[in-house]
Parts: sequence; C-alpha cells; structure tokens
Amino acid sequence: MPMSLVRFNLIEPSLDAAALSARYKAMLEMAAFADANGFFMATFEEHHGAENAWSPTPLLNAGAVLSRTTNLAASVSALLLPLHDPIRVAEDIAVIDLMSGGRLTVIFGLGYRPSEYQLLGKDWDRRGKIMDESIEVLFKAWSGEPFEYNGGTHQIQPTPVTKPHPFIMIGGTSRVAARRAARFGLPLSPAANLPELEAYYYEQCEKHGTQGFCGMPDDETQMTLVAEDPDKAWAEFGQYFFNEASMYSSWQTSDISSAVHSHATTPEELRAEGIYQIITPDEAATLDRVIHHPLCGGMPIDAGWESLQLYVDAISLA
Repeated sequence: MPMSLVRFNLIEPSLDAAALSARYKAMLEMAAFADANGFFMATFEEHHGAENAWSPTPLLNAGAVLSRTTNLAASVSALLLPLHDPIRVAEDIAVIDLMSGGRLTVIFGLGYRPSEYQLLGKDWDRRGKIMDESIEVLFKAWSGEPFEYNGGTHQIQPTPVTKPHPFIMIGGTSRVAARRAARFGLPLSPAANLPELEAYYYEQCEKHGTQGFCGMPDDETQMTLVAEDPDKAWAEFGQYFFNEASMYSSWQTSDISSAVHSHATTPEELRAEGIYQIITPDEAATLDRVIHHPLCGGMPIDAGWESLQLYVDAISLA
C-alpha cells in the first residue's frame, strides 16, 4: 500500500459562510475516512489575511481531526511560530499531544509574508530572534519545571505525553534555518530538495554536538486527485488547481525555494508542470507515496469524495 497523505488548507473562494462550514465539516469526515482506510497523515498549513480563506488555524484543525481519528497522524506544515504567543503554543501543542497520544508533528517556520506580521502586530525584522526565543520558552514550558519568564517564575501544566517533547521540526531553506535546527538539536524540514543544505545541516549538528535528521522532500512533490478520465477532470477542476497555485506563487519571492512553487500562467501550463496531477485509479495503485488533495482550491466537495473513494478502491485491489 502506498504511503498515503491527505492535505487540507480549506480554500473557499466564494467566502460564503455556509460553503466554508460545509468545507470544514468535509475535512473532518474525509479525515475519518482516510483514517479508516489506512492513510498515514493529514497535513495543515497557516496563512493569515488570505483573500480565498486559506486556513489560518492549523493547530485547531489538527486537533479537531485527531479527535475524530485513531491512527492518522497530523502535521502542521508549518506553524509560523513568531506570530504566536509561545506559552499558548506550548499549552495547545501539549493538549493536542495528550489528546491524540502523540500523533501530532509541528514544523516551525518563519513565514515569508510581511503582511502577516503587520496584520498580527509582530516585528518582521526580528522574526528570527523571536523564533529562537520562542523555542527556548517551549522547551522550558514542556519540561514541567518552574522557569523565569516575563518577570516571574512560572510552571506550565499539563505537559505532553511525548517525551522530552512533542515531535517538532524546523522548516526553511536557508543556512540560518539549518543552523537553528542544529543548535536546538531538532530535525530540519526544507521545503525543497536541497542536498547542499542537508550537508550543511549535518556539519552544524557536528559543530554543536547535536543529533538530528533532514526530512528532505522528493525532487517532485505532487498534489494528487484520482479520476476515471483525467482529461475530463482537468477540464472541470483545473481552474481550482490553478487558483490555488497562483495565489501561493504570488506570495513567493526570488530567495524562496519550494517543491510546490508553480510558474504556470494557465491551467494547461500547470498540468504540464506536474506539481498538480490527476491520475487514473490504475496509475494510483502503482505509486509508493501519494499526497491526496481532495478539497484543492475550493473544488466541489462531492468531487473530492469521488477522488478519495476511487483512490481507496484502487489501492485496496493492488
């Protein structure tokens, strides 16, 4: 059976409250379906002030999904840590870890949109320093021991079930991110396949006397739907893929590397790039790893369900 992941970012271009409610409910139902059919993980993202309602609450979404599932893991990829109060993050992650029995992974990122920092009243120029300070606070909070913070002595409860702390990683594609991960003894999760960065990370681990690993993505990271007739499905749903890819690309700057950064200017070009793919059930059954994206870009919920069912049927027969 392929390693199967399901991605949720809850985009709804109409911004209609009823449509958004239906989409969030569908996420919970689809996650339960994925859990019952052997999927490994659900992934969630964080963006603020997005005009298409790209979800701003990845920890809340992950907690809701984990409460509805038994074996499915959840990954927040990424939580923009400098935008958050570290004590609240420590508490929220600890509670989700307790509730789920340790099924939560969180990748901490800086983000790449100054507008999000402006919106939330955070200092863009100090984002790296805030990240470092926040990670230190998280470690102290999760220890369960008293520590000095904000002029007083505090002890945070409850603490996570996962020891010494929940599974966290440092995201990023820069040497600064690699040094940060190595310094804190945390795994590195680049957004693109960068062998030189991986080598640099291990050099820094050796320098700091820490151990870790690099969760390098494949050269090609593909968002997937399954359909009996991919040509027909592209004609019907290609615009949803393109809308999502275009918005994501509009946020990128030249210094950012990402395995899912598209340069397409039309749905046809997007299809040719291969970052988004619609494949047949027979093709799905031959893959080793699939990131299923059943609510991509605000596509119809029924179509997402059809894709999930076709995929599960295909891999069960493989």
